[in-house]
Amino acid sequence: MLPRHLLSSITALLALSAMPALAELKYSNDTGGSVKLYGQLSPAYLSFDDGVASYGDLVDNEVSNTRAGLTVTQDYGSSVLQFDFLTALGFGQSSNYGQAGDPKFLDWRRTFVRKLEVSWKTESAGTFTFGQGSMATDGVAQSDLSGTKMAMYNGLDTVAGNYQFRTSAGALSGIEIDHTFTSFDASRRGRIRYDTPSFNNFTFSAAYGKDILSTNSNDIYADAAVRYKNEIAGTKIAASLGFSRRTRNGSDRDDTFGSISALHPSGVNVTLAAGSRKNDGQYGLIKLGYTADLFSVGKTSFAVDYYKGSDFVTNGSSSKSVGAGIVQKFDDARLETYLIVRKYEYTDTTATSYLNASSVLLGTRWKF
Repeated sequence: MLPRHLLSSITALLALSAMPALAELKYSNDTGGSVKLYGQLSPAYLSFDDGVASYGDLVDNEVSNTRAGLTVTQDYGSSVLQFDFLTALGFGQSSNYGQAGDPKFLDWRRTFVRKLEVSWKTESAGTFTFGQGSMATDGVAQSDLSGTKMAMYNGLDTVAGNYQFRTSAGALSGIEIDHTFTSFDASRRGRIRYDTPSFNNFTFSAAYGKDILSTNSNDIYADAAVRYKNEIAGTKIAASLGFSRRTRNGSDRDDTFGSISALHPSGVNVTLAAGSRKNDGQYGLIKLGYTADLFSVGKTSFAVDYYKGSDFVTNGSSSKSVGAGIVQKFDDARLETYLIVRKYEYTDTTATSYLNASSVLLGTRWKF
């Protein structure tokens, strides 16, 4: 028999898929200005098996969590002034569930604020942004044209991050998924950021800032990135490369990482990502996928991926994961549903051996 929570999750997903599209919540004036309300719901059911026990919870998928925002724009000739406020709503994040306990169902904190920024976009000089928002390397590890990013995001720690591996004796090891699987992707900070206009399909970005939402944090962040988008003989290509530095108490942590994805007109696609943290681990990821128009409601995307990391916990440690997933889009309803199964492995140079773990994530994202 299916778990009660899983049955209710499936019922909710079917109900959402039948919803009609809502009108855009946007007001426009006669001078090129507009005010727009937007957001999304992102519920999911997460099941995790650590080799000894199984767990299941309704969660908010941290890959792209439940959120709401407000955007105000005003045109000034060919330039655009924009204010953006966006916050997650504070539901229990998928990365915060684990054997040691679960987060509160609803617990909004100021760290859930994603954007509180003002930007000035020009045609010739680029875009200048100030406030809480994405650093330059946010998304650099996520160049992905597979159509499965919502389910198979390069950031495995966002789904089951607080779950621990068990030793072969069945004891909790203290080694969590988020200790052993990462993408080095940057986050959002209080920063100043600059993005160039596109030059021959290349865009360059740089940012400098600090964590202004966490208490007692004096960390300084600086990063730079280059992005590329093009279509060659019908094949779409997206790529990005970045470097980020966090300075804490006079000590630097340097990350270099990037990703590339290609989508053939046939629907076949491939995505690669890799990254290295100076003196502290590296990883590589490959994803193979296929997107097809199987149903009139929207595209169906399939993918499998393989992740290999090393030296994240201790020198000589190894983390591996294999995942397979499917995403179905419902265009008129602004909805996508997904299912992914994933296996995790961890080894190190100690005499301790660890049990393999697995997870299943069934969810949906509805945008408004």
